[in-house]
Amino acid sequence: MVTYINEGDIFYIPGVNNYAHGCNCAGAIGKGIAVAFKEKFPKMYQEYKQLCRNKQFTPGNVYMYNYGEGMVFNLGTQQSWTTKATIESVASAIGKMLLLAKENQADKIALPKIGAGLGKLNWESVKQVIDKQAAAYPDIALFVVENFKG
Repeated sequence: MVTYINEGDIFYIPGVNNYAHGCNCAGAIGKGIAVAFKEKFPKMYQEYKQLCRNKQFTPGNVYMYNYGEGMVFNLGTQQSWTTKATIESVASAIGKMLLLAKENQADKIALPKIGAGLGKLNWESVKQVIDKQAAAYPDIALFVVENFKG
């Protein structure tokens, strides 16, 4: 089930303690909502940078980080901050995230509109991918905040 929220802060949705966001695979976090993830989860950021440095985090993959109270799903949506996201990478990463969520009993996940900000994809196309992937996991609720206000 996907709930689209026009505006809000993904970190303050009642009952949700699992989060996801789109990432480049170059280890750079300097813009957008990713900066909030970097500040909120500094250990995760260090691990993410190392995975990228070692070429162990690539487009279409997911780096799941357990922060003790929930999970953060880092979705590889683009190769670097200078390249666009691809719809194939978004689809692959969303599918892998949902499988990991199921395996780890993460039944609610909040995320921003991935791939359509700095990734430059068409948001309506990304929404179709999210809806299609989520349909296979009806027990996982996705809360997509379309306009982040933190």
